[in-house]
Amino acid sequence: MTSSRPVLVVTDMQNGFVREQSAHIVPVVVDLVRRWQAVGGDTLFTRYLNYPGSPFERFFGWQRLQSPPDTDFVPELRAYVDHGTTLDKRIYSPFTPEGLTLFKRRGWEEFYFCGIATESCVLKGAVDAFEHDFTPWLIADASASHAGTEAHEAGLLVARRFIGPGQVIQRAEIPRVLIDLPPQSPPNSVGAAEIWPELGGTPR
Repeated sequence: MTSSRPVLVVTDMQNGFVREQSAHIVPVVVDLVRRWQAVGGDTLFTRYLNYPGSPFERFFGWQRLQSPPDTDFVPELRAYVDHGTTLDKRIYSPFTPEGLTLFKRRGWEEFYFCGIATESCVLKGAVDAFEHDFTPWLIADASASHAGTEAHEAGLLVARRFIGPGQVIQRAEIPRVLIDLPPQSPPNSVGAAEIWPELGGTPR
């Protein structure tokens, strides 16, 4: 079954990548996925699987993400994973042979990237989409780095240089046809207007 709609690529939202520096992005991505799926949008959940002797192990001495629970998706997303497509990968990017076959079969040509980590897997996916002549978007405020804010901002800087400054966007810039509006808050309450300033609130 093919789709002419863009796909939301939820990058490596796995237990092993969620640390103090990246934990804040979990509810943001969960809400984005909920809203995207609410209007029938396609979602792709990528899952990185490290392995013995991988370049990460050889060059970084990094052995994590080789087995559960590290490789499992964060619990908050699991209710949505079954309503999307999961792609396992052993490299930064979803543009593996299996991924390319999937993209062709589904007719995906426009990709909205979010998740972890901005400066590595999110960035590499967006760059690969660009180099395969697809349309990439990197959602800056729905991405994070487990290495902290400095690494996140570096990733955004490089992304603007790689895929174009206009392709790095905020959630508020996603076309409304692709995403459900956040719920309205009751009067005099703290809620959506603070989280979604495009509704008229002032972020705190």
